[in-house]
Amino acid sequence: MKGFPMQRRHFLTLVGIALTALYLFPLFWMYVTAFKSGSEIFRYPPTFWPQDPQWNIGRVLSGTRLPLYVGNSLLIACGATAIVVTLGTGCAYVLARWRNLWIDAALFAILMMQVLPPSLMVTPLFVMFSQIGLLDTPRLSVVLAQAAKMLPLYIVLCRASFVQVPRDLEEAALVDGASRPRAYLGIVLPLARNGILIASVLVFLQSFGEYVYARSLIAKDEYQTATVGLQAFMGPNANDWTAVMAYATVYVTPVLLVFVLLQRRIVSGLTAGALK
Repeated sequence: MKGFPMQRRHFLTLVGIALTALYLFPLFWMYVTAFKSGSEIFRYPPTFWPQDPQWNIGRVLSGTRLPLYVGNSLLIACGATAIVVTLGTGCAYVLARWRNLWIDAALFAILMMQVLPPSLMVTPLFVMFSQIGLLDTPRLSVVLAQAAKMLPLYIVLCRASFVQVPRDLEEAALVDGASRPRAYLGIVLPLARNGILIASVLVFLQSFGEYVYARSLIAKDEYQTATVGLQAFMGPNANDWTAVMAYATVYVTPVLLVFVLLQRRIVSGLTAGALK
């Protein structure tokens, strides 16, 4: 019986490894397929490693507008994230520090805004942007639409981080003579930075993969995002699966790099909250 906890721990570790492998298998298959030939993709039984590696990524990079599309996606993601972080951080702080009927009503309205799907909002946004002339700057229109969609989620996530910051620290700074903005910028904001970082990363990744607004608000091909550009390989009669996988590999890799570079901060924020 003494060895049971150890055996249970090993069993749970094996189960975790198996679930992780199952979850990551599509990603592995995407990278492997990106280097296969067209005939090898449909070979049965399938090969788990390219028999005759092909440089399909180079063909996609040189023969398509993928670099331009990825650049547009990065520009839209950075713009939407900047707007959301600038506007949403202060709003989350207010919702975390003051509680009354109006604050609760505002929080409920914010949560309800998050329920609305982009497909429902794209038509009124298109009409409004068309009337005020924003469709002439299509990337800006997508940035504003995406920022409006992600702002409620960011506020809800950041509010939880501000709630975990002890109010006593802020009140002590106010007693010592600090103003409310100084206490916010010097004490509260640094303690909540992990939660803000996590929410910002989620907003960036969601904006980087945005499709509905880009497909509906952008007419010119040179302004399109990487998600919309993937349609170039999907035809009515045939699909270039090698190019699709190579395209997806180039598109997904920056997202994976963001997680690898920020994994410690993300894990710290998820496990320890906003306090150090």
